[in-house]
Amino acid sequence: MRVLGIVGSPRRWGNTDVLVSEVLRGAASTGAVTEKVILSSLKIHPCLACENCHQDGLCRQTDDMAGLLARMFESDVWVLGTPVYWWGPSAQMKMFIDRWYAPVHSKELRALMRKRVTLVTAFADEAPSTPQHIVGMLDDAIAYLKAEWAGQLHVTAGARGAVSHDPKAMQEAFDLGTHLAPVPAR
Repeated sequence: MRVLGIVGSPRRWGNTDVLVSEVLRGAASTGAVTEKVILSSLKIHPCLACENCHQDGLCRQTDDMAGLLARMFESDVWVLGTPVYWWGPSAQMKMFIDRWYAPVHSKELRALMRKRVTLVTAFADEAPSTPQHIVGMLDDAIAYLKAEWAGQLHVTAGARGAVSHDPKAMQEAFDLGTHLAPVPAR
């Protein structure tokens, strides 16, 4: 099993990065091959709405998204991590998700996006409803792709890296990673 962690936080070693790393550590403990990508370290342009992708599902922009999509296609599970910024995903995560628009215009490429998806969010306030808009957006996107949820983790954590001192959150992240493998059909 291949698990790809995609961190949408511009903060290296921040709460989102720490949580995604712990989910991946849990997945690796079960034998999964894991990889982590930091979106802010890639050159990914926003969708230009040029609709060139309507022909074959391929975006004509020259940036790091094509390589990232190839890694996504090769993976069995995506662990999407984003801080909550103004009740939505970070700009990096939103731009990345918007670029999923190209492959959905090809039946073959859309089929390659039928993955198991995990969402990890970190936010500074105490309201459990804070990530609801991110969850709603991804609920619809995942249903459209015929993908499936493999789990979610939403954690209150303010200062950079503070979550690493929260044993409950760290254990929940690790445990989430250990449960990413699909349940065998009976």
